[in-house]
Amino acid sequence: MGDRNGTAAQVADRVVEVADPEALRNVALVGPSGSGKTTLAEALARASGVLSRSGRVEDGTTVSDHDEIEQRQGRSVQLSVVPLDWEGVRVNLLDTPGHPDFLGELRAGLRAADAALFVVSAADGVDAGTRALWRECADVGTPRAIVLTHLDAVRADFDEMVALCQDAFGGADPDAVLPLHLPITGEPGADGHPPVTGLAALLTGQVVDYTAGRREVRPPQDGEVARLAGARERLIEGVIAESEDETLMDRYAAGTEVEAPLLVTDLEKAVAKAVFHPVLVAAPAAVDVEQALGTVEVLELVARGFPTPRERALPPVTTPDGKPRPGLTCDPSGPLVAEVVRLASDPYVGRVALVRVFSGTLRPDTAVHVCGHGLADRGHEDHDLDVRVGALTSPFGRHQRPLGQAVAGDLACVARLTGAETGDTLSDRADPLLMPPWELPDPLLPVPVRAHGKADEDRFSQGLAKLAAEDPTLRVEQNRATGQVVLWCLGEAHRDVALERLRGRFGVRVDTEEHRVELRETFAGPATGHGRHVKQSGGHGQYAVCEIAVEPLPVGSGVEFVDEVVGGAVPRQFIPSVEKGVRARAAAGLRGERPLVDVRVTLKDGKAHSVDSSDAAFQTAGALALREAAQEAGLRLLEPIAEVTVTVADEYVGAVLSDLSARRGRVLGTEQWEGGSTWVRAEVPERELGRYAVELRSLAHGSGGFTRRHLRHEPVPPQLAARMLEASG
Repeated sequence: MGDRNGTAAQVADRVVEVADPEALRNVALVGPSGSGKTTLAEALARASGVLSRSGRVEDGTTVSDHDEIEQRQGRSVQLSVVPLDWEGVRVNLLDTPGHPDFLGELRAGLRAADAALFVVSAADGVDAGTRALWRECADVGTPRAIVLTHLDAVRADFDEMVALCQDAFGGADPDAVLPLHLPITGEPGADGHPPVTGLAALLTGQVVDYTAGRREVRPPQDGEVARLAGARERLIEGVIAESEDETLMDRYAAGTEVEAPLLVTDLEKAVAKAVFHPVLVAAPAAVDVEQALGTVEVLELVARGFPTPRERALPPVTTPDGKPRPGLTCDPSGPLVAEVVRLASDPYVGRVALVRVFSGTLRPDTAVHVCGHGLADRGHEDHDLDVRVGALTSPFGRHQRPLGQAVAGDLACVARLTGAETGDTLSDRADPLLMPPWELPDPLLPVPVRAHGKADEDRFSQGLAKLAAEDPTLRVEQNRATGQVVLWCLGEAHRDVALERLRGRFGVRVDTEEHRVELRETFAGPATGHGRHVKQSGGHGQYAVCEIAVEPLPVGSGVEFVDEVVGGAVPRQFIPSVEKGVRARAAAGLRGERPLVDVRVTLKDGKAHSVDSSDAAFQTAGALALREAAQEAGLRLLEPIAEVTVTVADEYVGAVLSDLSARRGRVLGTEQWEGGSTWVRAEVPERELGRYAVELRSLAHGSGGFTRRHLRHEPVPPQLAARMLEASG
């Protein structure tokens, strides 16, 4: 690989339609913000002839035509697709966001892709998030390669970066991660760092040279041969170790030269099987040429080494009611099964869906069944409906190019997909099918929102529903206990984008407020209460008297009511009235709006009038008796407690434990996990977890994540309770 000095096709005026999945490659660009993914995507598009050297096609479109939100944030916040053609192969590059707040978009890209290019900046190294994503891809067998960028940075060192990648990605077999090329460097510049001027291909022995300002292929010079020898030997051994031909190792060990084409073929097979992960070099901005340094080599690996859609197992399918169906294959003639990868709202054409076709062929103006199940925990109701799809287009930046069809394995944008949500399955109306949604990160940053003004109130609920339909990593919660509408997000950047989309796409202005947790109260000790409701004002009066005893119960007991009246002091028909009044008062709260829980209320005695007693009078008397008992015993404030499981790199366990202690957490235990990580389980007051999603990421340098679930309510320490009550007024 890397010995081709071909000329890319002229700038294309449209994307060539594909009829055979063998001619398709779907590749996700993965890496942290600043690693150079979008710059690499532009350079690959330029090298393939889709873009001119200016980065534009004839209509002015660029691959990095960001929307206004991305321009303001200065980073990618959504998945974008860059289709290009290379040597008869359509390559759909899925450029994914690098910020951890947009992990949902990245996982959507991985679902739609059949392989992944991990873009790693030589100036920054491999961060914890990239390591975690590598493990995710390894778990599902996604073929992967590494592209090193920013080798011209002052602190960049190629050999150190290769060793770092082997440590981060190689696991028990570092020789599964090896470079295909060695960078050739020129004279040091003003900063003392030599620029990368070419690449030496280890398998073919050819050198791609850019010193003349253009891409030229030449044999290695005398001083370069010795440097290549050791790295070439290790690469050949790594490729042969994964070869299906068991005789190659014997030939190589006997000193017989193994032909370069045979090695290249075995390398490509090993990459497609996800057992070998080559390291490539790209410097898309270093030389101002159409085929920038490393781009041709990346395209050749993608076209020849990455699998076709037919080589990847498809997700399982069921009927909408959950009955399993035989596994599908990537066959354009098979039953239609496609999946909505992401949604966006366009002011002119309405809702536009990016769709991956897994089986069958999707055509415009066709009636399909839309099935959405499995996201009830995110507030998405299961839905099944028949719709007629609109036009099919191929996305390119913000530009859409018409498509006549999208065959199995291809990606397309679909207009007018009314009622669909991200993750929904499209299938034939006569044979509805369902794919389970991909795993989504749990939104753990609460953002309470309210309509900014009266004009926004009418669109408020509808706007939130549309926003959640587009982005399933958002969760909208109507908290009845606190009365707040809470938008659960992945982080602050995710929050900012969601609020901007509410305003820009759906015309809804919202204000945020402080998140409130559901506080409750209970009795501090046993007490008695006397409730007397007597009114004589002419005509029919009101008369009810009751005596109660109240005692606190264990956490989670709720409110118990016991009748111990003897002798008919309270007539039997009014005892339920006392209970109703007690329970209503407890639910409404005795001070503020905090419900009373975990008490036993015993009705001991009372009095009634033959004419003036009534259901309403005894309800009022029961409530008054409960209030009096509370004044005698005093109330204790209860707060919700969550069980938290934190996953963090081993070196940050101490910092996490100290932080949990500062949050009044009780650590239940720790457990070593694979990949140099540790699980920490703790019980933490939910009040202390409001910004934990953001603060843990900072504390653990991006290596931390956590889950939470509500456990119970517990008493608040007295001094803190006093401050909380004072703050709430």
